[in-house]
Amino acid sequence: MKVMGLIKRILLEKIRDKRTLALLFIAPLIILTLMHMVFDSASQKPVVGTVNIEPSIADRLEDSDMTVVKYKERPADSKSFMETQDLDGLVIKQGDTVTIKLLNENPGISGRINTIVSQTYQQKTQSTLIDDMKAKLKDFTESLDNIPFSPTKNMDLSVPEKTAVHTDYIYGSEHTTLFDTFSPVLIGFFVFFFVFLIAGIGFLKERTSGTLEQMLMTPIRRYEVILGYVASYGILAVIQTIVIVLFSVYVLHIAAPDTIWSVIVVNLFVALVALSLGLLLSAFAKSEFQMVQFIPLVIVPQIFLSGIFQLEPMVGWLQVLMPLYYAGDALKNIMYKEMPLSSVTVDIVILALFAIAFIILNNIVLKKYRKI
Repeated sequence: MKVMGLIKRILLEKIRDKRTLALLFIAPLIILTLMHMVFDSASQKPVVGTVNIEPSIADRLEDSDMTVVKYKERPADSKSFMETQDLDGLVIKQGDTVTIKLLNENPGISGRINTIVSQTYQQKTQSTLIDDMKAKLKDFTESLDNIPFSPTKNMDLSVPEKTAVHTDYIYGSEHTTLFDTFSPVLIGFFVFFFVFLIAGIGFLKERTSGTLEQMLMTPIRRYEVILGYVASYGILAVIQTIVIVLFSVYVLHIAAPDTIWSVIVVNLFVALVALSLGLLLSAFAKSEFQMVQFIPLVIVPQIFLSGIFQLEPMVGWLQVLMPLYYAGDALKNIMYKEMPLSSVTVDIVILALFAIAFIILNNIVLKKYRKI
């Protein structure tokens, strides 16, 4: 009976805890749904543009599970053209030379395009050789009727000229790995995660110990409290960000040293968003355990929607709601594509707006801790 009473007490306690129920029953469903959408869309068809390519080659590419878009003229700027048209690759033929231009944002897709196009032209050359030999053998047999003249006198048995295939990479090189493309996103994620966790639990401790309530009994204003916490934890976040970036650049060699200041600037905004979000969510938690419960609901979805995986447009719209998506986009442009800081101004502005919104919400939430 004592055991049954203990079981009943624990179950009733957990049933009354809505956060625990959400963690047990709702969070797994959300994560499974995200994983399904991400990995289902990760197998999307490569989109390849073609210029002056034979129809038979285009048909073979489509049969290889590719989306082929035909263009009449070769673009002046392949890089901007491919990004504007959302192309993974561009196959251009001039004379007997075929050039494969690969955006290389996803090395797996780029390698697949390069392999399939090269194999397709090799098969075409072999097929042409066989057809040519058949035609010449036919001419040879017909020439036998003209004896005593030599039947091989005017025959040319040379091998047909092979189509040369050349590959250019817009970003990276043939040695680029998948890790090279999403490692910048991981840097932003680690900055975001640890700042979120430290700030949230630290602010929660201030509240549960009664320090926050005592502070709010003084004439200090709510926004001054928020700014004070943001500034103090922000100093720690800045130091942590610099350490992570320096280690990533100089020890792991993830990015070129000349991009280090741009990377630090972006990650400082990432840390500011994580800091303000951690402070906001800690106001809804009553213990460290409840604070940790926010991780599957807030952090895990951002991993899948941060840009590590390529998503179909119908799924990708969820990314606009995730701060880490803009952080990942900015860091990838700077560290992998080697773009200047000015090219990610939009991402930085959006991160700043997220931080401002969370700080304003923090100020509103603090009302329940002060009797007015």
